[in-house]
Amino acid sequence: MSVSNSLKKLSSCVLIDLDGTLINTDGVVGDILRKYLSKYGKQWDGREALKIVGKTPLEAATTIVEDYGLPCGVDEFNSEFYPLFSAQMDKIKSLPGANRLIRHLKGHGVPMALASNSSRANIESKISFHQGWKECFSVIVGSDEVSKGKPSPDIFLEAARKLNKDPGECLVIEDSVPGVLAGKAAGSYVIAVPSLPKQTHLYTSADEVINSLLDIKPEKWGLPPFQDWIENTLPIDPWRIGGPVIKGFGRGSKVLGIPTANLSTKDYAEELVEHPSGVYFGWAGLATRGVFKMVMSIGWNPYFNNTEKTIEPWLLHDFTEDFYGEELRLIIVGYIRPEANFPSLESLVAKIHEDRDVAEKALDLPSYAKFKDDPYLTKYD
Repeated sequence: MSVSNSLKKLSSCVLIDLDGTLINTDGVVGDILRKYLSKYGKQWDGREALKIVGKTPLEAATTIVEDYGLPCGVDEFNSEFYPLFSAQMDKIKSLPGANRLIRHLKGHGVPMALASNSSRANIESKISFHQGWKECFSVIVGSDEVSKGKPSPDIFLEAARKLNKDPGECLVIEDSVPGVLAGKAAGSYVIAVPSLPKQTHLYTSADEVINSLLDIKPEKWGLPPFQDWIENTLPIDPWRIGGPVIKGFGRGSKVLGIPTANLSTKDYAEELVEHPSGVYFGWAGLATRGVFKMVMSIGWNPYFNNTEKTIEPWLLHDFTEDFYGEELRLIIVGYIRPEANFPSLESLVAKIHEDRDVAEKALDLPSYAKFKDDPYLTKYD
């Protein structure tokens, strides 16, 4: 029996992790650790990220102090780190799809609990910067309110108890391996949304692994479906990037028969972290050539196994010449699908052309077409 069929109408509430699932805590933590470790002559390169994701604050601090050989104790580290972290809490952004999910479930009367390895006070401080979130959750449980944090099931069991629900009725949404293990140990169904790239192989115990919250299908779990998809596309808050067109991997035209107009990622590190890998679409402006429909991928292109996350737009127009070095501006207005691997080059190419067809059709809709006249695309200094 398939997961979607077997779980129909069995989930009546949702237990959601906070850090890495709803908010991008990792980005702020990484920035602070980068500066903090430099005073000891150490360099934070993210190599310990997998070890600390989903851990309690004490466990995470212990890992950093020991693995980096810091000349301070865990208590001293925490006494220096947490004031720096608290001062940056207002900069922690919600992850794409988080607000949409919370508002959707709240609007349909689905009971929700926040269940995090952070302390209760820390949780409430973080969500205070996200308008309306606190009121959406019937229950909040932190690791300081139970005997053991994740991967022990205590946090989820306590959240279910406070919601007056059997854990088996609960759907857990988690980004970390300890969180997934905790959810399963509690007897709940678990959706994993890995916060670190290329780690899906670690989440085999989850009932479903998705790329981002944009891809969640509540109806699979007996919950009310989203109604905001339009012609196989999801409208998103528009975002804008631009820069000179650079040469990419040399495989767009030669291997795929699809000429992509690549942008350098060095000026868009924050955007690359903020936006999940996947296929998006919108409008592209070239200063001397006009405005064109565009579909693009963000990610690692699993078929080619990129070592870096890239931005690869395909302008849906037949150009007679290359335009390397020309200023390209993009406004991204919608989402099509998550990044995926393919069994063959032919199946990859076929899917890319399918994405093109979806984008071309959608961009004729008034809700997307209006962005063609965005000044960002046409007015150059």
